[in-house]
Amino acid sequence: MSILSNPYFHNEAAAFEHLEEALWKGEPVCPHCGSINNATKLQGQATRIGVWKCKDRHCRKQFTAKVGTVFEHGRIPLNKMLQAVHLMVSSKKGISAHQLHRILEIQYKSAWFLCHRIRLAMASGDLSPMGGSGKTVEVDETYIGRLKGAPVKLGGGAHKNSVVTLVERGDRARSFHVDTARIGNVMPIVRANIAKESALMTDESGIYRRAGQDFASHDFVTHSKDEYVRGTVYTNTVEGYYSIFKRGMKGVYQHCGEQHLHRYLAEFDFRYSNILTASRLALMTARALSSLFKGASGKRLTYRRPDLAE
Repeated sequence: MSILSNPYFHNEAAAFEHLEEALWKGEPVCPHCGSINNATKLQGQATRIGVWKCKDRHCRKQFTAKVGTVFEHGRIPLNKMLQAVHLMVSSKKGISAHQLHRILEIQYKSAWFLCHRIRLAMASGDLSPMGGSGKTVEVDETYIGRLKGAPVKLGGGAHKNSVVTLVERGDRARSFHVDTARIGNVMPIVRANIAKESALMTDESGIYRRAGQDFASHDFVTHSKDEYVRGTVYTNTVEGYYSIFKRGMKGVYQHCGEQHLHRYLAEFDFRYSNILTASRLALMTARALSSLFKGASGKRLTYRRPDLAE
């Protein structure tokens, strides 16, 4: 049976039940006073779908599972929001707001804002060290888009947005938007996000020339001499990440304002970490959706007009 045939994609009441189970695990939590499993679901005909009322005598407020999440105050039916979540999670290179606007039959500005809400939920906030003893982390930098007002004649990547990505082999990815890809900007990120016991792999960039002092080992490949693999020394994993990222940004989104880049990076990091490293399609989708619902809690994004949409 297709995952798209699940009731929560087609019925708003079922969508609320699905979100409640994902967030509360059968024990409703009042977002106003924090009381657990002390609420009653309102069932009246005039009652909005998914409304609960806290039974704490000092609270007695009403709430839904959307309160305190990226879905709060969303006027789009929750089942359509979950459809958007599934489409963004399962599309390898992403899905544009224009495409969602057509599929879900909602306004473009609503689709654009919903996409950014979902990207906010995708940002894990996990800054625990990557790698560890016996593990390998690859680091590389790339350039995307164009800095506002920067002339193309600057050459190289000087007129583009700089991105640094760390990929733990067989595990997760973590990307950062930096002002410029220089040692003073890149190495503090590398040191803060990779365990010292890790083996570090990079290219021959001078940014990493002293990285061996901070990690168990540091090896690099010399791309300028057409060296791409030397035994277990390579950066093909992080370059594969960039291949998907750039195809998505150029082919699907086409344009991204610098102020939104960190959320697009969170989207591609999320999919890589939760989906591309999973072995089975059903497992990857279920795991990714569960992870996203957890990430949705406690986050809000206020509306800004999409002048710099895709």
